[in-house]
Formats: sequence, structure tokens, C-alpha cells
Amino acid sequence: MVSAGSAAFAQSKLAIWQTAGVEAPASQTIAQTDLAAVLGPPARPAPHRGRGGADKSLAASFDRICSAEFSLKQGGRTKNLRKVFGGMRCALAFLIGTIVALGCMLGGFAAMGGHLAVIFQPWEFVIILGVSLGTFIIANSLSTIKDTGVAIFDAVLNRGPTQRDYLDVLGVLYALMRELRGKARSEVEQHIDNPTESAIFKSFPKVLADANLTSFICDYCRLIIIGNARTHEIEALMDEEIETVTHDRLKPYHALITVADGLPAIGIVAAVLGVVKAMGALDQSPEILGGLIGAALIGTFAGIFISYGVISPLAHKVKATRAVRCRLYIIVKQTLLAFMNGAMPQIALEHGRKTIASHDRPSIDMVENETVAGGPKPAQQQAA
Repeated sequence: MVSAGSAAFAQSKLAIWQTAGVEAPASQTIAQTDLAAVLGPPARPAPHRGRGGADKSLAASFDRICSAEFSLKQGGRTKNLRKVFGGMRCALAFLIGTIVALGCMLGGFAAMGGHLAVIFQPWEFVIILGVSLGTFIIANSLSTIKDTGVAIFDAVLNRGPTQRDYLDVLGVLYALMRELRGKARSEVEQHIDNPTESAIFKSFPKVLADANLTSFICDYCRLIIIGNARTHEIEALMDEEIETVTHDRLKPYHALITVADGLPAIGIVAAVLGVVKAMGALDQSPEILGGLIGAALIGTFAGIFISYGVISPLAHKVKATRAVRCRLYIIVKQTLLAFMNGAMPQIALEHGRKTIASHDRPSIDMVENETVAGGPKPAQQQAA
């Protein structure tokens, strides 16, 4: 007979498999050897431990699974649980902030003696949110609308470049600069003209997956091969392209800010419509008339709160996430410019490394180990 604690523990294991995006085996269990690798050798059960002790042991085991640095493998693909739970923590932080804002607002209103039922005016919210959605669709192209959804999702999960991403970019640049210094032009052009078939880019699949970044790297390496362009001309051209890329990446931010700026006025429109409705009930009692006017004012309240309490913070989160991703282009720019000015590949990498934010910046030793070793090992690349 299976105890309640064992059933809960099995359910927790299945939840981890599902969260990591890996199908559970047919037996819907984790192999004993894999579990032992995470939890260590099983401890001998205490002879007289009560139910409370078993629950504590179960909770401790589950915490060790969630915090362990191990990977679930299926079909040659590896997904790191730390990355999965990291995204969940970021989403949880966003949810907590929203709950705090709503809780303080509604709690303060209730503490003043207000009735929370008055705030629930569904048709006021339909007017505000519907008009906002319509103006958002009118003002933006289909590609921007789709990109806004992706940007919101990335912002909530805080999907910015990691230290592994920075090391991959530096690794690609180092390998290309070594080729530019020591190989013939025809050999280097094979990597530049067809990066999808290049052994260098294949060693860094996350860089190759970003088509825009790969094109940016190849275009300026091609200009270096030609050899007629001056450094300050290349720098000016890079700045123009980076500005264009940044503008395109920040289109979702500008779209959301436009909606946030218009929401207070749209709330006033909903309030005016509510007042018009209230004017048709002037022959009613003061209690009914006061309720109608109060319901109309909810439109103004909702427009302002949704604008400054929801959409505007979300837009700035999108901006921060996208701006960090654009830093990859700055790394490429500074590294290649230093190389064009005569710096050795390892010194040129230092110019790029210094542009990374301090909390994500890899150390000199880490960069040296990655580049001297010829890039990350396949297991590290997949786990990242």
C-alpha cells in the first residue's frame, strides 16, 4: 500500500518533469540511480519518527531536487532545471508585484469604508480595455503586434542574455579573428559567406540561432577582409546599424507606452458615458443617482490605474529586457574595432568584455579558458 507521503512525492517528481518540458517515462518514475545522484544515499529511517517527521523529510527532499544542479536528458537534448525555475521565479516576482499593487489599492479603499462591490463595473472596463486594444491594433503593424506579445512574455520571464551568451559571442569573435590573422582570404570567406555551414558558428549554436546578430558579425568581418575601409568609417556604420536594430527591438515598448499614455483619456471617455447614463435618471432617488455617478467615476479610476499601475511598468520592463539584448551588438562592435586598430585577438576581446554589465560580466580567466579551449564543451552548450 502506497502512503500519502509517497504519493505526494511521486506527484512532485512528475511535476518537475513536466515543468522542464521532458516527457516522463512509461513507468512515470525517475530512475533510482538518477534520484540517488541528486538526493545522495538514502538515510536510515528513524525507528520512532512520527508523521510530522516524514512530512519534513519529504519537503526537504523536494527542496533539494528543486535546487540541485542536475539535468534531465531525453533524445540527446538537455534542459537545466535551474534555468526553468529561474524563469518561474521571475514570473513569480511579476505576479507578486501585481498582487501588492492591487492589494494595497483595494485594501486602502476598504479600510476607508468603501464597498469593493462598487468598483466592479464590467461595462466600464469593457469600454476602456476594448478601446485601448482597438487603438493598439490601429497604430501598429501585424509584425509589431506579434513582437509585442513575445516581448511581454520575455519581460515577465526576464529572458535577457546570460553569462553563457556573452561567452559564446566572445568565443565566435575570437575564432574569427584568429582566422583573419592566420588564414588566407578564401578560407576565411567560407565562414563569412555561409555561416550555417561554418564549423566556427556550428560550435556556438545559440549565436547562430540569432540570424540578425550572425549577419551583423559576418558583414563587418567581410569589410575587414576587403581591407579598404577606415576604422572611423566602420565605427560610424556600426553605430547607424545598432541604432536601427535598437529602434526595431524597442517597437513593442513604444507601442505599449502609447497605449499607457492614452488610457487615462479613454477612462475619462468611459466616465463621461457613465455620467450621460446617470443624467437620464435625474428623476430617481438620490441613492440611485449617487450610485450611477459613482459607477461612472470608476472609468476615470480604471483608466489611470491600468495606465500607471500595469501597462507603464510592463513597458519599461520590456524596454530593459530588449536593451540588454542589444548590448550583444556593442560587444561585437568594440571587439572588431579594437582588432581593426591592431590589437591581438585576446586583447580585442577585453575591449568587448568591458562593455558587459558588471553583474553579468565573465572574468578574464573565464574568457581565456573559453577561447583557448576553442569554445564551450557540447554538454555545457546544451545545458546553457
